[in-house]
Amino acid sequence: MNRLVFFAVLFAATLPAQVPAVDSVLPALAYGPACSSLVQLRNLSDRSVTVEMEGHRSSGALVGLEGLAGSTVRLQPHQRASYKLEIAEETTSAWARVRERPPPGLATAVAVSASTECIARDQLRSASRDVAFPMRNPWFDSDVSALGGGVLSLINTSSSMALARACYSSGNLYSVPGHQRAGELSPICNVAFDLPIPPFGAREFPVERDGSSHFTLRTVGASIVLQMLRPMDAQIRIYRVDSSIRFEGEH
Repeated sequence: MNRLVFFAVLFAATLPAQVPAVDSVLPALAYGPACSSLVQLRNLSDRSVTVEMEGHRSSGALVGLEGLAGSTVRLQPHQRASYKLEIAEETTSAWARVRERPPPGLATAVAVSASTECIARDQLRSASRDVAFPMRNPWFDSDVSALGGGVLSLINTSSSMALARACYSSGNLYSVPGHQRAGELSPICNVAFDLPIPPFGAREFPVERDGSSHFTLRTVGASIVLQMLRPMDAQIRIYRVDSSIRFEGEH
């Protein structure tokens, strides 16, 4: 019996390490009469690669992809492919996930990106969408003087409910003596609310509200994406990703 266990352990030790699946999340995809978004895939390797794709409305509902019967995409070596979500209504909060499961011993090979185009006043404006990766309980806390018109995009990428706690304040802080977190300063909220986020749901939070100068957003969830969006033009409802904003979360 011991010999069998020894051989089983030895065999397992010689197996190639399984590379975990990599999820690439593409937030803030806009659709409607004047807007459309594309998810772009590019196989950078010399081998065929299979990825799984899924699209979601802001409600969390799953949607299909135009020209794709299922959710699996097979890319030939160096092939490029683009897909649209099957969404007819107007939205700026649709999102997509691309999941690659590399074979044992091989690295990921597919470059993922997206872009949104909107037409207004006979002008066509395009904005890229950066890939984002989920974190546990990420947060945002900042003065908003340099973020005029900004919108914080939140996506719950898990199958469990999440929670967002928003606080709009004038920058004043308080501390509770004798509390277990005594000495830790918290903002005095002019407007505060808790918002449950359904599984796979997306929400947008303007960083300014009722003259507030400071915005704090705390989240509770195992797999949440936060991304700051900045308006490209006050007259055109299209946003660019502000890659200078960094978010932190619990590990």
